[in-house]
Amino acid sequence: MSDSNRYERGLERGPANHVPLTPCDFMARAAAIYPARTAVVHGALRRDYAETYARCRRLAGALAARGVGIGDTVSILAPNVPAMLEAHFGVPMAGAVLNALNIRLDAASIAAMLAHAQSRVLIVDAGFARVAEDALAQLECRPHVVAIEDSAGVEGEGGFADESYEALLTAGTPDFDWPWPEDEWQAISLNYTSGTTGRPKGVVYHHRGAYLNALSNVLMNGFTRESVYLWTLPMFHCNGWTHTWAVTAAAGAHICLPRMEPAEVFRLIAEERVTHMAGAPVVLGMLINAPEVDKRQFEHVVEVATGGAAPPAPVIAAMEEMGFNVTHLYGLTEVYGPALVAAPQQDWPDLPLDDRAALMARQGVRHHAIQGALVADPETLAPVPADGVTTGEIMLRGNTVMKGYLDDTRATAEAFGGGWFHTGDLAVTHPDGYIQITDRAKDIIISGGENISSIEVENVLYGHEAVLEAAVVARPDERWGETPCAFVALKPDGPAASEEALIEHCRARMARFKVPRTIVFGDLPKTATGKIMKFELRERARGLSSDAPVGESAETA
Repeated sequence: MSDSNRYERGLERGPANHVPLTPCDFMARAAAIYPARTAVVHGALRRDYAETYARCRRLAGALAARGVGIGDTVSILAPNVPAMLEAHFGVPMAGAVLNALNIRLDAASIAAMLAHAQSRVLIVDAGFARVAEDALAQLECRPHVVAIEDSAGVEGEGGFADESYEALLTAGTPDFDWPWPEDEWQAISLNYTSGTTGRPKGVVYHHRGAYLNALSNVLMNGFTRESVYLWTLPMFHCNGWTHTWAVTAAAGAHICLPRMEPAEVFRLIAEERVTHMAGAPVVLGMLINAPEVDKRQFEHVVEVATGGAAPPAPVIAAMEEMGFNVTHLYGLTEVYGPALVAAPQQDWPDLPLDDRAALMARQGVRHHAIQGALVADPETLAPVPADGVTTGEIMLRGNTVMKGYLDDTRATAEAFGGGWFHTGDLAVTHPDGYIQITDRAKDIIISGGENISSIEVENVLYGHEAVLEAAVVARPDERWGETPCAFVALKPDGPAASEEALIEHCRARMARFKVPRTIVFGDLPKTATGKIMKFELRERARGLSSDAPVGESAETA
């Protein structure tokens, strides 16, 4: 900086005016200002912020006493239970890196992640003891294993674990003076990609990004100290989209939900007066299609953030009828969860439902912590015109983009080509600046030289009253190269629908070359976050025999 700039001369950074950002301070602040406010609800258990902060400090102190610190990884395999929330503060308060594992993975996948993370400690909910034992048996270097007692009070000592979680906490003190990170670029968590595209990669977050993304979510979701957040979103997924830290920053209440059960969701909404929740589209579907006996009436509006497939008009209408207000988000593991939001404009509520749903289906505009979001040519990085037609790749940059992929410099360099994070999602920019995905780059179907958006076909299928879920991938075709293959799950109690009926439904609503020629009925494979595993469906489509159900021959297309 030039000495001629008087706004720099003698005005240096120091401890009085520059402190590294860390979301760990959100818990300390909430406990100092609102010590008696409810922080955690889990069944009959209720803890205030003072007690919750004390437990986080105990965890940090116990880990530090065992030599765990900067550069060390602490993994946790648990559902949405209080210990999982405590780990989001206690582990980084020890200076270590939190690695929250997907509870639906098999033992081989968990073992591979533990080995790659070089985990020093593994905290395991007793309900996942079997898969943890199988994973540990595959490791050359076994971490220290801590077992969270389950609802039946089963402890870890004497079994596969070295000690129980509560025993570990006794080794710490409630007044542990946790060290503030010297550098906000210090890693705070390690999250593995969901595997929807194949081999998971280790995504590294830093304290600065976690802090800023959490505050962005406070603004984006409207969290306040009166907020009651129901954990229908897995805390292991992008650290719960950083809502673990965001709800705490607002001093709101965390309502733990270990299993997604619609009846329990409706009960908690009614009895705990839940104000906010989030989840994949599958969560909305479960609530809409829950038996009437499981549904409860409530007078207040519940804000629901959903990411993944855009909610079609029937889903929005059904959710609103039950008392929910849906907001569509877009993001990836690499950007701490949400990065774009279909921010509603003032006139949207007055629009007809179909028009409003079309606007809400867009991925939207950047949230507060993303510095730049554009749709551009992936090679030249030239932005596409905002015409709603020209396709490019979504590019993001800002403080809430990952540090990179752990031990994978090549993949990191490729992801950050040209100074932007390349999402791999193809999209258009509308004249009003809102971004809308047309497809994943790998999910575009090229049939006879024509590009077909799998998302477009899926949206048409979702418009059929019998369809619960739909995913469209490419199926190899000798003449056309590839053709659309639809995998469809029907509503359990909905109307019947044949392959012919769905094909006719699509044929009436899109160009004939886009209509699926193959429809396969059955459950769709998903990750624990509700994302449909298209790479598995692509394998299934490639393996379909020539006499598999085909709704229309290539000659008649």
